[in-house]
Parts: sequence; structure tokens; C-alpha cells
Amino acid sequence: MVYEKFWGFSEKPFENTPDHKFFFNSRQHEEGLARMLYVIREGKGAGLLTGIYGCGKTLLSQAILKEIEQDIYKVAVITNPRLDDIELLRMIVYYLSVQRIPTRKADILIALEQVLKNNAADGKRTVVIIDEAHAIEDKNIFEEIRLLLNYQQDNKFLLNLLLIGQPELKENVENIKQLNQRIAMGFHLEGLSREDTKNYIIHRLNIAQASKQIFTDESLSLIYDRSGGIPRRINLICDSALLTGFGKEARIIDKEIVIETIQSLTL
Repeated sequence: MVYEKFWGFSEKPFENTPDHKFFFNSRQHEEGLARMLYVIREGKGAGLLTGIYGCGKTLLSQAILKEIEQDIYKVAVITNPRLDDIELLRMIVYYLSVQRIPTRKADILIALEQVLKNNAADGKRTVVIIDEAHAIEDKNIFEEIRLLLNYQQDNKFLLNLLLIGQPELKENVENIKQLNQRIAMGFHLEGLSREDTKNYIIHRLNIAQASKQIFTDESLSLIYDRSGGIPRRINLICDSALLTGFGKEARIIDKEIVIETIQSLTL
């Protein structure tokens, strides 16, 4: 605990580790969430969510997991897709089933199909979320991902898929025509607007139980200008500014403190 007691916080409000309770449902995040939930709940097959680094994709994926009904959906979340095709398939089976995972690819595919059919028979829907999917370098992996959507029953997908990653993911998918044709809905996250940046900062301070306004309007405006509305950068500036203010025993974070803070950071 460095500055929390000084500012009257219950915890640090601007940590850059994803924590769902700090999720800020901006207008664009609300739309992205609605689109991805539509893909899942309506059984559309595949959705694509992209965004620049630090814009809140991981928190949005956590929001998706919180929104979907746990008694209806069986979910596999792959957070490190730098795997070969067999490893990826084994990971999916692992997260969807407690059964022993085969080693041969043919047996893995048989096991996966059986898991999907069992889920459907039990009234469960299966969802696979692949985060950081822009890190996939082998086109064969994208082909395996596309083939997952071939599992169907009664003209319905047995599995719904969400691909989440940085902007280059969209280009990678578009370069694979057969996979791109399977994307039912996509959405791209940008930085927050000036207004949403202000509301984002206030929201996180409220979650940390701030009892007063800490950032002046001028400082909030400057934070937007220098962060581009990207949450990761906003967090970095605000956290450092609060530390600087603590060191100065300041009562508010004004424009001068933010300027001093920004000069010490690499943004």
C-alpha cells in the first residue's frame, strides 16, 4: 500500500491487470459486447473482435463470460494460441471435458465431436474463445479453427467461436476466404472518446471508493490528449500521477502534476 491510504482508496484504481469489477461499459464496449453475445446466444457460428493494444479487449472478453449463463454454456478460453494444431485441439478438449485427452489427432477430433454432441444432448451450448488470436502465425491453425465450425447438428452449429485480437487479426482472417465467410459478426474497438475517458477515470475512482473529486477538468482533458483514450495508457498516467501527487502531499491532481508525470513516462 503506497498511496491508497493517502487518497482514501480501498485499493489501487488504475492497475493494468484485467479485473472485471473495473470494467467500464463505454458506448463502443457496450456495442462490442452486444454483438459478441448475439453471435453466442443466436448460434451464429463465429464472431471477430479486434482492437488496438490496451483498448480493453481482455476485460470485454471477461464481461462476455460473466454475461452468458453458466448453466447453459460450456466455455473453453484459449489465452495463448501459439500452439500447433494438435496442441490447440487438445487444449479445447481439455477445457470442455474432464475425460482423458487423446494424443493422436484423429482421436482428438473424435473426442471433440463426442463432447460437443454430449453437451447438445444435455441442453448445453459450447463456446470457444481464442484470445490474442493475432499471435497465430501458422495459416494451418486458422484452417483448423475454420473446421471447428463444421461440427453441426440439425443445421445448427455445435460450437460457437469468438476470435479476439489486435487489428492485424482482421487482415489475417480476411486473407483466408473460407474462414472470413464464416464470420457472422465483427467489431473493432478504438480508444475512448474525450467524454468516455473522463467517465472511465471517474468510474475507476468510484470502484476504489474515492470520496472526492481528485482530478481537475484540465488534468482529465490532458490525460485524454496524451493517452489517445486508450485505457492502458490512461491507467499508466493516472497511477503515476497519483503517486506523484502523494509524494507532493497534494490534495488534487491538477494539470501541472499530470504534465510532470507524462514527462517521466514512455507512452
